[in-house]
This record gives sequence, structure tokens and C-alpha cells, in this order.
Amino acid sequence: MDRFTGIHAVREALEAGAAFDRIVIAKGRQDTRVEEIVQLARARNIPVRFEDRGNLDRLANSRDHQGVVAIAAVRPAATLEDILDRANQSKGQMGLVILLDGVEDPHNLGAIIRTALAAGAHGIVIPERRAAGLTDTVARASAGALAHLPVAKVTNLARTMEELKEAGYWLVGLDENAEKSYTEVDYTSPTGIVMGGEGGGLHELTRKRCDFVVSLPTTGPVKSLNVSVATGVVLFEVLRQRHQRKASNQ
Repeated sequence: MDRFTGIHAVREALEAGAAFDRIVIAKGRQDTRVEEIVQLARARNIPVRFEDRGNLDRLANSRDHQGVVAIAAVRPAATLEDILDRANQSKGQMGLVILLDGVEDPHNLGAIIRTALAAGAHGIVIPERRAAGLTDTVARASAGALAHLPVAKVTNLARTMEELKEAGYWLVGLDENAEKSYTEVDYTSPTGIVMGGEGGGLHELTRKRCDFVVSLPTTGPVKSLNVSVATGVVLFEVLRQRHQRKASNQ
């Protein structure tokens, strides 16, 4: 994880236009120089977090950070509008967006990005908190796909789900306890696939905002799949249905 530490280094990198996943500032660290960093970051839509100094020590692998640590990103985050514009400009292709409710493993995020690109998705939405960032580890795990697919960071995933609904999207959440199978939903309209994080699955607030909640039927003692694998299964069902609909209309 590439990082910048110290007030001068972080400010210089911000002014030079470096891409950052987030900037972390020690709680109680308040002065004019820190405020300048906060304003520069917010002007560029870079998340700023205030955390205990011990967390900064661990991020920086040192106590010599002046209360400011910036985590580098391989590319700036997109916005939901960027993803919707991309979908609207895709001729003959219905919108397809993946929303990740707290996927924290960068290898899972990278794998999902690669699968999403292969399945024709228009973008991925992740929350600012409880989520892996757009780091070099994610880029490597995506095997180059991150350079081609926009990933938006949002402060409120539930609000973003409502915005997608207003834009005409149906939201399908995956939950291992759902009675409806993932194959029983029609994905041939603009669709948002909502996936939960490792271990905890969908948060209740997110689940309630889904139009449909589905599961992947399994046999044997394993009741759930890795989130990146499960995402791939659902996405290629979307692709199958859309190819089938396109063929029947020709």
C-alpha cells in the first residue's frame, strides 16, 4: 500500500494532482496547515477520515507522520453520474451496475472488477467506508480491468440505491437466506446487482432497498460462495438472459 506521510508531503502530492484513496488525520490534530489539506482533499472529492493516532501509526508503519497519512490510489474514483453516462451511451445495451455493500478484501474487489468488465457491466459502486480502496493491490488483482471500468465511491450507499431506482434501475440483492433463486429474476431491464461484504452479507438497510432478494442454490455443507465468485455467477446469468432476449428479437 503506497502512502504519503507528513503535512508537507501530503499537501505537495495533493497540489500535484496525485490520486488518493483517502486521507487519514489524527483526531485532535487541528491547525491551519491541516485545514488546508482537508480543503484540498474535499475539493477533489477525496475522503478524509479522522482516526486515533494509533491507527495512523499502523498505516504509516511509523510514529513520524505529523498526524497526517494519505493512502495512494492507482486512479481517481468515478461518480455515479459517470457510470450512468457510460450506460446511457452504450448503444443497444441495458444498464448494468454492481453495488458492493462492504467488500473489504482488495483481492475480492479486484476479481469483481475483472468479472464485471467481462460481463459488460458499466461500473461498480462502493462506499467510502467499510470497503477496499482503489489501491495497487486491487489493480493487480483486477489484472488490468480497473483501468477500463469506472468505480464510484459514495458516502451513502442506501441513497445511491434510491438514485438508481429513480434512473429506472431494478435492484437485485444477493442473500443466502432468500427463498427466490437468482435465475427467477428478469435481468433484461436496467439492473443493479447488490452484493454484501465478506462474512456479514447485506446490511439490513441495504437489503430493504432491494426490489428483489435472491440466493444461489447450493448442495452439500457449503451454503455460500466467496463474494467474487457469487458476483460472477449472477453477472453471467444477466448476460445469458440478455443474449437470449436479443436473439429472440432478431
